[in-house]
Amino acid sequence: MQPQHSAPVRATITQERRLGPGLITGAADDDPSGIATYSQAGAQFGFSMLWTTVLTYPLMAGIQRVSALLGYITGRGLAANIRAAFPRPVLLGIVALLLIANTFNIAADVAAMGQALRLLLGGSAQVYAITFGLLCLVLQVFLRYATYVRYLRWLTLALLSYVAVVFTIHVPWGEVLGALLRPRLAFTHDTVLIVVAVFGTTISPYLFFWQAAAEMEDRRSAASGATGGEARESSPPPFGAEVRTQLRRIRWDTYVGMAFSNLIAFFIILSTAATLHAAGLTHIQTSAQAAEALRPLGGPLTFLLFSFGIIGTGMLAVPVLAGSAAYAVTESFQWRSGLDLRLGEARKFYGLIALATLGGAALGFTPFDPIRALLWSAVINGVIAVPIMVVMMRLATSPAIMGPYVIRRRLRVLGWLATAVMAGAVIAMLATL
Repeated sequence: MQPQHSAPVRATITQERRLGPGLITGAADDDPSGIATYSQAGAQFGFSMLWTTVLTYPLMAGIQRVSALLGYITGRGLAANIRAAFPRPVLLGIVALLLIANTFNIAADVAAMGQALRLLLGGSAQVYAITFGLLCLVLQVFLRYATYVRYLRWLTLALLSYVAVVFTIHVPWGEVLGALLRPRLAFTHDTVLIVVAVFGTTISPYLFFWQAAAEMEDRRSAASGATGGEARESSPPPFGAEVRTQLRRIRWDTYVGMAFSNLIAFFIILSTAATLHAAGLTHIQTSAQAAEALRPLGGPLTFLLFSFGIIGTGMLAVPVLAGSAAYAVTESFQWRSGLDLRLGEARKFYGLIALATLGGAALGFTPFDPIRALLWSAVINGVIAVPIMVVMMRLATSPAIMGPYVIRRRLRVLGWLATAVMAGAVIAMLATL
């Protein structure tokens, strides 16, 4: 039994949770694979791609807020809600594709982390990659949920290195402003692919599953602390001021977290446009390649900051990728799940985390091309994002699922707009493939 929290302690916990799931989710979006995509956009097209990060912000914030509300209001993860409202083949098809895409994404991320550390220290990138994979796994399995979330929150600071990069190089701010106000892009095959890649990297299915699960975990943790025991049932939240407070927290947390995500993407495109594109280096495929190319152009400090950001955001993103896949699978089969449980209480859940993390890391020891994995994970994510978003919007507008907390008109419009834009991006992607 856990002791009851006093009022001051409860107030402290509430304040501590004010920025949590949304901030971590937004930061995890800027993983090494995302950094590679944004670097390629800046290197290939210069400042003319900066507008994409401005457009994606409201769309990303809207759909992520929908996923957060589903997790908090229902007390269930996204897969559990899909299982309750849709045919089983729909659920299993989506979850299978998510697991494959996340494993490929983990492979690309740990490979990039290993390459970044090799650039800094020398040695074997493969050994570094498997070490990073093992470290992420150990932290997820053996840290308590509250400690683990605090660790992830601190890791979001690693992304500030991309803000710092801009202050180590020369940026023609007049050109930047002009490109934002009047972007000039030719409608070509390469342009469409990069725009689609930026949208697909920014609005990713694993983020939907993770933020819903994180809100579910926070609600369970709060209920457990209030009752002095375990609270794992998905009963609706009580009416009253507490729910309204939590809904405001979710709105604030999500908008800040997604703003942070898009701001970092903006600075990555900005820094690579001002250096690599300006120097004529337009063919960047990996985040580590971007860091290496920056060394002679921006100097040692720029290279160091960029490389540190790859490693830091990878340590944040890999657990989110593995965790979102594990939540999706365990909820599909109604197995026990939760990072607040010990290893012996949720063996299948932690086994899936291990499978996704180590499986992705182990791909680096095969004749496996992480760039090809990144391509396929982006394609799969782009394809499954649209039906998942449609499903989420139907769930969030259903009184049978949300009770009196169905999403309001403004959020409903924003969510469907994001879905339509992603559908257009998928159609463009398939046409250009």
